[in-house]
Amino acid sequence: MLYALLCYHDEDFVCSWSKEQDAAVMAKLAVVQEKLVKQGRLGPVARLLPTTAATTLRKDDPPLVIDGPYAETKEQLLGFYIVDCENLDAALEVARDLGAANPGGSYEIRPVGVFTPNARVS
Repeated sequence: MLYALLCYHDEDFVCSWSKEQDAAVMAKLAVVQEKLVKQGRLGPVARLLPTTAATTLRKDDPPLVIDGPYAETKEQLLGFYIVDCENLDAALEVARDLGAANPGGSYEIRPVGVFTPNARVS
């Protein structure tokens, strides 16, 4: 089953890292990612740009476009992983490994329902 590991952290804290600090964290995360690649379990990974680059479409009538993220929160969604895991326990193990490489913040773990448009159902 596919799981999304949504990475939340204090954006101001993460954006305050020096280039060297950021590179060190990314190198630690790369070790975990490489392990998953070798196991054939790692899907797409994305590091999102800061929320200052975000635009939100509010689904009002009429729709409203605003600058910035939808919600003001202490931690922001900074990226995500899609990982193939046997079960929730295995997904939690991956999240723990990622957390050890990049302490602080949190990972929200959600099963992914695959949507395939135009798929034929037999």
